Amino acid sequence: MSKQAYKFRLYPTRKQRERLQETLDRCRELYNAALQERRDAYRMCGITITYYDQANQLPEIKKIREEYQDIHSQVLQDVLRRVDKAYTAFFRRFKHGEKPGYPRFQGYHRYGSFTYPQAGFSLTHESRITLSKIGSIKVKLHRAIRGMIKTCTIKREGTHWYVVFVCEVQPEPLPESKEAVGIDLGLLHLATLSTGETIENPRYLRQAEKKLQRLQQELSRKQRGSKRRRKAVKRIVKTHRKVRNQRRDFLHKASRKLVDQYGLIVFEKLQPANMSKRPKPKQDEHGAYVPNGAAAKGGLNKSILDAGWAMFQQFCVYKAECAARTVLFVNPRYTSQICSGCGAIKKKTLDERWHSCECGTELDRDHNSAITILALGRSVQVQT
Repeated sequence: MSKQAYKFRLYPTRKQRERLQETLDRCRELYNAALQERRDAYRMCGITITYYDQANQLPEIKKIREEYQDIHSQVLQDVLRRVDKAYTAFFRRFKHGEKPGYPRFQGYHRYGSFTYPQAGFSLTHESRITLSKIGSIKVKLHRAIRGMIKTCTIKREGTHWYVVFVCEVQPEPLPESKEAVGIDLGLLHLATLSTGETIENPRYLRQAEKKLQRLQQELSRKQRGSKRRRKAVKRIVKTHRKVRNQRRDFLHKASRKLVDQYGLIVFEKLQPANMSKRPKPKQDEHGAYVPNGAAAKGGLNKSILDAGWAMFQQFCVYKAECAARTVLFVNPRYTSQICSGCGAIKKKTLDERWHSCECGTELDRDHNSAITILALGRSVQVQT
């Protein structure tokens, strides 16, 4: 069994929107209070408070704060589990020498969902979802739900509300395919396949850049705290949401085509988060700061993040698991320099887009890299 998420748009009435927002605000308040209690207990007394210690306090909290009686008990328990997961992740990162990132308090724009982990929700045949303590809300079920629903999460994105069902589904393997492909990710083309085909980079953020620039200028002219400023913020959020949805939709369709056609898909093991880091400041011998190429690197970082390499690979991986396909990742070292014809290392600068080798191999640089990536993937597959 595997887990799959289904996301649908909710269409609540005005009163239902207010009720959803009240529930979200109370959950955020409980999250921050639980976090504060853990911090104070350890700082003042050296005591570590567990999830069960805090969950046992919920009945007393409901007696003192009657508004919490209007929220399903499992929703409140899930909030405390989130705090516990945040601390567990903090200690894990600290143990492995990573940047710990201590759990932080959640503001209005950082806490946007609450979850019914087991019960308290149900779907009706009238395309409506019934939420305990909230009521029946219209939902747009644009596709069929497979498997057994395990959790129900209500999520706020800007002014829109969504429901996310996590279901346990039985994988449906596709017919066996012996075709294999190596994929070189880039910016000129989103992906170049070892077959010579390319998947073009739609650059949705770049397309919306002028509109976003105009909206940001309008926002800068609005007085802080005014109603017009809030409206300007909503317009910016709406534009970013559209860009994000366009990118996700495109990557979903592209990854589906690859998984349907190829039995083996090989990627480079890239780390887009590290590749898009800002450059470190530079100083001369007198301590004065000198140009470090931050402007050019900023444009490159924006293009890397706009392409969505990590998301594309993630979509291919989980789709392949459900379809009984194989996705491999190989070391990216020298994949753009190795000749796919003879294996010799042919040094090239970033400006050189054509691969030419003494062995007679002549082809596009990215195509050459994709063929090399596939060869590396096949060797890894044989070894395992």
